[in-house]
Amino acid sequence: METKESLGYLKGLLEGLDLDDDKKDTKVFKAIIDVLENLTEDVEDITEGMEILAEQIDAVDEDLAEVEDYLMDEDECDCDDCCECDDDFEEFEVECPLCGQEFVVDEDTVLEGVVPCPNCGEKLEFEVECDCDDEEQDGE
Repeated sequence: METKESLGYLKGLLEGLDLDDDKKDTKVFKAIIDVLENLTEDVEDITEGMEILAEQIDAVDEDLAEVEDYLMDEDECDCDDCCECDDDFEEFEVECPLCGQEFVVDEDTVLEGVVPCPNCGEKLEFEVECDCDDEEQDGE
């Protein structure tokens, strides 16, 4: 039985007792019924509000899923150590002048200035030019 139906049944039982309206007991029972009616209405209002809120949340969730699909490329790699996942990552192809071996080094390695050839061990030195000074002069 629903709360509203139970409350109606309880009211019917109280009326069926045919109590004297001037007695204190009858007034207490009627006051209790009034409080229960108010609580039932409040619960119905809350339930209705929650249903509306649930619909709105579902709509926001669907919109967010569309935005995520738009922003995220499904073919993109999910790993943390793959160079293809980092847009700021730069690679440089290097050829050893001694043995002719070609290999790839990353930006951090180039910034360190020296890397050994993986084939012959020859230490290759990189000269890094910083254009930070040029940018500062342009900005002044």
